[in-house]
Parts: sequence; C-alpha cells; structure tokens
Amino acid sequence: RATMKSLRFLSAEAFVSNAEFARKSLNAVAHNLFPLLFKASYLLEQGEVIHDLVENWPLVDFNVGKLLGPTVDYQEDLSQRTCSLCLESCLTGLRDYVLNHSSPYMKRLKVVDLTGIKDVEVQFCECKKTMGRWARTQLLSKLCVELLVYLQQAQCSPGTFEISIDVLINLFVTERNYELVVHALLKKCYCPLKICCVAFRSDNLTLQKFFYIIKLTDPSLLRKLEIVHNVRLEMEHLEILFNSIHFPLLMSLTLPARTFNVQRFTPTDEQMLANIGEKMGEMTQLTELCMSFSILTGRIQKLLSPLKTPLKMLDVSNCLLNHADMAYLANSFHAYHLESLDLSGHDIPELYPSTFFKLLSHSSSVLRSLTLEDCNIQDTHVNMLILGLSPCQKLHEFKFVGNPLSSQALKHLFTFLCELPMLKNVEFPVPRDCYPLGITYPIDDANLCRFDHQKYESIAEELNLILVQANREDVKASTPLFGSYDAALQETNNELGAYLIKSFKETLEKFTTSFNELKL
Repeated sequence: RATMKSLRFLSAEAFVSNAEFARKSLNAVAHNLFPLLFKASYLLEQGEVIHDLVENWPLVDFNVGKLLGPTVDYQEDLSQRTCSLCLESCLTGLRDYVLNHSSPYMKRLKVVDLTGIKDVEVQFCECKKTMGRWARTQLLSKLCVELLVYLQQAQCSPGTFEISIDVLINLFVTERNYELVVHALLKKCYCPLKICCVAFRSDNLTLQKFFYIIKLTDPSLLRKLEIVHNVRLEMEHLEILFNSIHFPLLMSLTLPARTFNVQRFTPTDEQMLANIGEKMGEMTQLTELCMSFSILTGRIQKLLSPLKTPLKMLDVSNCLLNHADMAYLANSFHAYHLESLDLSGHDIPELYPSTFFKLLSHSSSVLRSLTLEDCNIQDTHVNMLILGLSPCQKLHEFKFVGNPLSSQALKHLFTFLCELPMLKNVEFPVPRDCYPLGITYPIDDANLCRFDHQKYESIAEELNLILVQANREDVKASTPLFGSYDAALQETNNELGAYLIKSFKETLEKFTTSFNELKL
C-alpha cells in the first residue's frame, strides 16, 4: 500500500532527483528544509546529495531515527532501510563536516544519533546492499582514526580542533574489528567525532579483550549490554565484571549460554550468585534480562528478588526451571510488568501448567511478545492455551515453533489468534502430521527438514486463508525452522563459523596430544 506524500515531500523529491543541481543549490536552501531533503534523498538513494546535506548540516542535532521515521510530510518509516550507499554517504559526510573549511562559527552540530537505525530481514532499498551494525561500527571507527591522522598531518584551521560532536551508536565488536574499534576509542578525546556507545554487543572475543574494551566504552553511558556468542563468560567472571565496573544506566542485559550452571554449585558459588543478584539490584534502570541456555534450576528467586525495578523483558529459555522458579515468577512483582517473555525449552503442560497460566494471567494486560518454542504443547493443550491467551489483548507476537501440534489443532488456534486485535507476527511449527510416524520431540537438527514439504505448503496456505477470511492480512505467519532472524548473527556468520572450526581443531589437537602422551 502506497503511503501518501505531501506536496512539500514531492517537491523535495523533485529537487534531489537531479543530484548535480541539488548539490549546487544547497547554499540557497532554508535550514529548516534540510530534514525534509534528507529523507527524500534517502528514499531515492541519492548518495551524493545525502553526503552534501550532512557535510553542510545547519542544525544542532542529526538524529537518523527521527529523520527517517514517520513525518507529517511522509508517514513511511525508512529507519529499517540499512542501505549501504545511504549510510556510507551519511558517515563520510559527517567526516567532511569536520574538514569543511566554512567558518567554525557556522558549525552548530553537537549530537549525531545513529541508534535509531533498525536492522531487519527484508530490505526495500534498490541497491539491496545493507550496512549492518557490525559494518557501521567498523566504518565509524575507521573514519575517526583516519580523521585524526589527517588532522595531525594537514594544516587545519585552529577552529577545527574545537569542534566536538557526540556520535551515539550501538557498537558491535568481534575479533575481526576489535583492534580498529579499540584504536578509535583510545583516541576519542582527541577526535572531533566522539564515539558514545549507547549499546554494546560482543561476539567471538576472549575475556581479556572483552574486559579491556568494555572499560573503554564508558560504561556509565551504556544502556544495553549483549555478550552473546563465543565469549566464555562464566559466573565468576560476571561477578568480577559487576564488582569492577558500574553500569548506572543499564536497561538491558544479555548473557551468553552457560553463564550459570547450578548443577555444579558449591557454597562459594551460592554466595557468588547472591552477590550478582545484589549488583543487578543496584542497576535501578534494568528492565530487560536474557539468560538463555544457563542452568538456573531453583535459583531464579535468589537472582531476581534483589531487583528494585520490575522487568519488562525476561528470556529464561532452556534454563531448566523447576516449579519453585515458576511459582516465584508468577507471584513476583515482575509478572505484572512483563511485556516480553520467553520460556522456550520447558515442558510447561507437564511441569507447571497452573503456575504458568497464573503468570500469563498476571502479565496479560501488558504482554506484547510470548515465545513458547519446544514446550511440548500438544493438541490436548490447545483449548487451555486459548483460554490463557484470551486476556492478552495487547499481544503483538506469538512464537511457538517446535511443538507437536497437528494441522487441525493449528487451524483451531489460528481461528482464535485472529481475535487478538494487535497481533502482527506468528511463528508456528511444521504440523506433526507432516513428519513421519514415530517422530520424537524435540526434533533434532538431522530430522528437522525431513517432512512432507508439499503437505506443509498446503496446510500453510489454509492457515493463511483463515487470516485472510478474518480480514487479518496484517498478521505475518511463518515457520523459521532454524530460529528467528538475528541481524547480528547474519552479518557475522562467516566469522562465527571460522571461530567454531578453529575451536574444534584446537580441541582435536589437544585430544590427540593427550592420547599420544598416554601411549608413551
């Protein structure tokens, strides 16, 4: 559906569509029209015009998310277009803003905010080439380092060194861009472009490098910390992190798999867990917590009870929670504030059905996203699930892949889901009747794709027809076999794969060495 454009926006498009004319005419353009021209240029992917607009930006702030978001002149949200051409033009234009020889007194820009850029799976830009979070981190760091080198070598006006622009960004650091980002952060105080890290994600980093770079980011400004793949952070390291670094503004924390493992707990470990809970309790802004694939059996209360601010997002998927854990969650003050909840990997119908539905009932007035993947939800549980979901009128997203449900049960469930007014995204399992008889759940990776694809497509069409007949074409229904889209993982999967192969090779070499020593 085409979005309406105002006459102002149509005029802006016409102006920037002739790049040569637009670039020559910028000096005559009123300052308050720059945001309008920027969005029009971004829509038309006029890289040279974008560059010159940013190079001559006349306003105090440059907030990409707001500039590209819905506006009076054009409601379409372009902040999900991570177009490589456009974003590179933005960043090089920012560098040239500093180097531009116009009087420093004309330069008003103080804050650049790149945090509103959203990485999504489907891109609508014409060039189809995206610049993800890792690449944005890489390019900004590179430009800052190059800018410093140029300023040291060239004869610049003294006013250039007085320019100070805070550049707010969500950094994404791996082994491959680590040295460059460290270099940029170390020289931050000398560079006119000041990297201000609002959110930090690290994958494929040694603990030593992670601890070093996290201190350079200025943790006092950090709002989101994600330590995800191949950072071997265990509980004792987390305690050291929290004891040595203060995160006063932290709102969101994601910890890597196996950070906690209560199966091998000692009394010292119990005290360590309590200390970590207390430290998290001091983070008064913390409202989002992801601890998937840790073993937390019987310890959720010890970890979460010190928190003074209610959680809005909780991911405890595959954490082996027991009845006591679920009872604590259902009765805690967090339950009434949870907007996003992930309990995947727990046998909910068998272990704690009534407690789970109590939790669902308490969070129903605010819950927007619910993930129940691989939870052993069967046909006999669907009516109870519908009853539990009925009050969740604000639900936007429901993910339940990996559950042994038949096509008939899915049709019944979809008929109900049409009644949830705000629902936009559903991720459903391959129906059980598409797999061979005798398949066991959870299905291992080797058998995941061994289903009747033709039958699945036919059933998927029927499910979509249910949505269409209920006038719910706004709901996207899909079956992501290997998990939901992860933009960061997609961008760095080659590096991740190489890291895994290297780790496997090192393990194999150690085993071979040990085996040979035994033979001797």
